[in-house]
Amino acid sequence: MRISLEELESYLWQSAVLLRTHVDAGSYKQYIFPLLFFKRMCDVWDEETEAAVKVYGEDAKTFDEVHKFRIPECCHWDDVRNLTVDAGRAISDSFREIEKANDEKLRGIFGGGTWTNKNRLPDQLLKDLLEHFSTLTLSLANCPEDELGQGYEYLVRKFADDSGHTAQEFYTNRTVVRLMTEILNPQEVVSS
Repeated sequence: MRISLEELESYLWQSAVLLRTHVDAGSYKQYIFPLLFFKRMCDVWDEETEAAVKVYGEDAKTFDEVHKFRIPECCHWDDVRNLTVDAGRAISDSFREIEKANDEKLRGIFGGGTWTNKNRLPDQLLKDLLEHFSTLTLSLANCPEDELGQGYEYLVRKFADDSGHTAQEFYTNRTVVRLMTEILNPQEVVSS
């Protein structure tokens, strides 16, 4: 089901609300963005798998070439979500394995959040975050890339506001970016 921008923004902000008593506002991004990307990646992977199975049959579940990214065995969102203990370790391990499996594209993409620090991120908090993110399917059909980008920008602005900074310290408005692009008038360079 298609997710409205308002629904996406509320969904994303609720993830920050869950962290509020455990993590400083300035650190929200190092936990929420990696989880958002992880969830999106797995939902798109599932969407790609489903489409490939419709075309090629059940064997397509094992075809790496139908995916933008590889999700190693036991590193899917659902694998992590279904664990009952050491959620932080499972998240951290999945992130590292996904980065390793997609080294050229995703090296370091998940950052260096302290997922295994149970004083800061107890298992129950991580389970609550995983369950919260699981309430929506972030497939391309439900949430096109431009809308997810708008949701991302919304969070950046909210994080800046919530941490006492101005959004301009973290975020450049789309209108300013377009204006800069028009002024610079970049041209594609074709090498022979």
